[in-house]
Amino acid sequence: MGYIRVPAYLSIPLWLFSHADAQARYDLLLQGGHVIDPRNGISAVRDIAVRGGKIAAVAPHLAASDAIKTVSAAGLYVTPGLVDMHEHVYAGTGERDSYAGDNSVYPDEFSFRSGITTVADAGCSGWRNFEDFKQRIIDRAKTRVFAFLNIVGNGMRGPKFENDLTDMQAAPAADMAKRYKGLIVGIKLAHYAGPGWTAVERAVEAGAMAGIPVMVDYGPARPERPLYDLLTKKLRPGDVYTHSYSGVRHELTDDGKVNPGMIEGRHRGIIFDVGHGGGSFAWRVAVPAVRQGFFPDSISTDLHVGSMNTGMKDMLNVMSKFLALGLSLDDVILRSTWNPAKQIHHEELGNLSVGSPADVAVLRLETGRFGFTDMYGARLDGSRKLICEMTVHDGRVVYDLNGISRPEWTTLPPNYTEIGDPAWDALNPAPPRLRMAGHK
Repeated sequence: MGYIRVPAYLSIPLWLFSHADAQARYDLLLQGGHVIDPRNGISAVRDIAVRGGKIAAVAPHLAASDAIKTVSAAGLYVTPGLVDMHEHVYAGTGERDSYAGDNSVYPDEFSFRSGITTVADAGCSGWRNFEDFKQRIIDRAKTRVFAFLNIVGNGMRGPKFENDLTDMQAAPAADMAKRYKGLIVGIKLAHYAGPGWTAVERAVEAGAMAGIPVMVDYGPARPERPLYDLLTKKLRPGDVYTHSYSGVRHELTDDGKVNPGMIEGRHRGIIFDVGHGGGSFAWRVAVPAVRQGFFPDSISTDLHVGSMNTGMKDMLNVMSKFLALGLSLDDVILRSTWNPAKQIHHEELGNLSVGSPADVAVLRLETGRFGFTDMYGARLDGSRKLICEMTVHDGRVVYDLNGISRPEWTTLPPNYTEIGDPAWDALNPAPPRLRMAGHK
């Protein structure tokens, strides 16, 4: 769609410029892409229409004349916006060597360019500093940000805090979670290096009081608290074991088999999350585990300053690793959209059902030779790699790698300026008075 500025001396009623928009059934139409929507069992070429920030229609063919803006997604894959349920985004405090500070990243810098529309911060804040995190990050981000609340009241600020059992209090953590019900989606326990089960038990107690799941980063392996007991006795169905392919806590037995506790835990309903990070994913664990049929329930990044430039890189790189491990594209999309949306109890997300928020990722599946490295720098070669072409969040384009939602410049008036429409465009929206019909 193109635009011309209307000189002030021209007394033209504004309704003339918005009339076409008022007649349109849809704000945005994505045509001809291969839609993968695991919740609704769709893996086929479909058109997707958006209206008022919601999915308005999904059908084999929808007319371009019914939309303000039409984008061709032919040859691309169209999926729900990706849901990364393990990131660290409590940035901006200036605290050194802290995930409530310099170790975290701002979510908008890494989300939309990877097709992510929703993230969950994994325990950077506790009940003592959650409201600062909310004001500083959640309330200001364009990305939809939820949180796992750390059982440590001071949050993820290093060993001094994370090994302090006296600051692991179930009641105030649960109270904060209930105060922000829906925004706080779980309780997090991370990095505890001491003996015994107290830290786990207090996290589970807080989760039970608030009616939300617990995500556990189990810290170092200790013989008195084996992984088998954690997964078969301590955690509840719906609780999350992250860093499933690290090998740090005997996820594989000495003879290379998946730990029986993981198999029994899955039967009990424990959720197994990737949580790749900078030190939690090894090919020597992931390859045999996947070959034995132990797939992750959710694919996540564990994004932070220590992982973004090493083996992890970003969400699509992690997803591409599971393509290289032999999972189908449909399997990978399931574990990056609908599964994590269910796990954080936000089933309005991670799908393309009519009426759901219009969060959409448009992805290109490139073929060639690609190298993927693990936490140790070991490489596995793959032949497929996912690239984000465009991301739509709440019905508006928020990222467009190659300008597929934009007109070629020679089709525009000589003095064109803004070329977006606020109905569908969050990048370069023009006010309604500047619109010129005719460029879709």
